[in-house]
Amino acid sequence: MTLPSVMQAVVVQRYEPGLSGLIVQRLPVPQPGPGQVLVQMRAAPINPSDMMFVQGLYGFTKPAPVVAGFEGAGVVVAVGPGLLPRFWQGRRVTVAVQNTGDGTWAEYVCVPALRALPVPDSLSDEQAAMLLVNPLSAYAMIDLARKAGVKTILQTAAGSALGRMLWRLGQRCGIEVAGIVRRTEQQAELQQLGMRHLLNSSDPDFPQQLKETCDKLSIRLAYDAVGGELTQQLAAALQPGAIIKVYGALAMQAAAVNPADLIFRKIRVEGFWLSTWIDQVGLPGTVLAFRQVTRLVASELSSTVRARYPIHQAIDALHAYDAQMSGGKLLLVPGTP
Repeated sequence: MTLPSVMQAVVVQRYEPGLSGLIVQRLPVPQPGPGQVLVQMRAAPINPSDMMFVQGLYGFTKPAPVVAGFEGAGVVVAVGPGLLPRFWQGRRVTVAVQNTGDGTWAEYVCVPALRALPVPDSLSDEQAAMLLVNPLSAYAMIDLARKAGVKTILQTAAGSALGRMLWRLGQRCGIEVAGIVRRTEQQAELQQLGMRHLLNSSDPDFPQQLKETCDKLSIRLAYDAVGGELTQQLAAALQPGAIIKVYGALAMQAAAVNPADLIFRKIRVEGFWLSTWIDQVGLPGTVLAFRQVTRLVASELSSTVRARYPIHQAIDALHAYDAQMSGGKLLLVPGTP
């Protein structure tokens, strides 16, 4: 296979609020080094973590300019020296990048062979592209809930792709998931799908409804993707001794908590990061989780695709996603005219 010498990619030129630090440009196609594989990308999603990264708000930055994108799927078209890379030649894989190297929003990406996981033929390219960040996070959250012995959890951003996965996986595992949304149409849609315990943070009496729900269901574990004032409302409503695991900052505000809830009600606020969970469960736990996720990605851990964009329209895709993060995933699909 003859590879081109240049490709299109979405590049972070500088980290700043908004999307003005991004540009679509042509770059040389990278060459795989020792232990690496070159993947011709077929699809890559836009996730909230990507939006935080391109603005310099994520847990790390990379030296700019750098190609953005944390996950995606494609075909291994070239390999560097090493035994494992040779096994991946010609295979479809899902890939993840972390705090080094270029990302997946490009026509080609080089990744360590250990970060390229073969996917079964039963999965489409789009399903494979969305296999890691959200599905693994949902799996990890339910895993932590089971280990904590809780029967009900509370989640914010319940209308998001991850929020829907968490609810469906909870149903499968016997864990009730109560959700919080901020728009009436989201509430109606999720209720129609079958979510029984659903609150709207825009309602005037939301704090009272939240407290009544937490008391009724004895909720002592919450996952918060929003931050800001909502974190404080959770702390005031949850059962004494409850834990709030913050995994996002959709409000773009610092998570606020009343010291009295920390001191007298023993509420704990801590972070959840998928990378930390992976480190904790180790390679055996991660392999087991990946197998389970692969099996469930077409059902409980599925994602709806709202729109597909070619790489040269990536900035339009990012603006569309920034305007509405719920309602289905937006995919960058290299090779699309």
